[in-house]
Amino acid sequence: MSKSDLSMLSGSADNELCAMKTEKRFPLPPWDMETAAEKLQLLENDWNTQDPEKVIANYSENAEMRFGTEFLNGHEEIKHLLIRKWQQNLRFKIKLDLWGALKGRMAVRFEYEWHDTTGQSYRSYGVQVFQFDDNGYIKMHFASFNDTPIAETDRKL
Repeated sequence: MSKSDLSMLSGSADNELCAMKTEKRFPLPPWDMETAAEKLQLLENDWNTQDPEKVIANYSENAEMRFGTEFLNGHEEIKHLLIRKWQQNLRFKIKLDLWGALKGRMAVRFEYEWHDTTGQSYRSYGVQVFQFDDNGYIKMHFASFNDTPIAETDRKL
């Protein structure tokens, strides 16, 4: 194989890599309330699978996340948080409620329910802000929340 053949193969591989990096996650910003709500429902569905791979697929490779008091950067740190979270927060279920959307940002109220390894149930309430890139990936995600113990019979999600 000649050098030009190798360079053509290399160029092809580079193009495939570039295409993978710029794959789009629809719907894309800028949002109206309808498309933002559609995007948010897709995110909620992925979080409720409790599959870290599905969730991090929504984030850019170098995404920044603040989840409560934890500050994370990139897929690996976010993935480790999710694995740890779902080992401690059993029967996790989240409900996201869109408060507003502008350009590539969303403001969201959320609640989720779960129980710990002793069986104590909780409801967590909070707010979060998402910033999306032009390809529909989350590049910043900031969430603040409080956990409230509840009786198992008080679960509603």
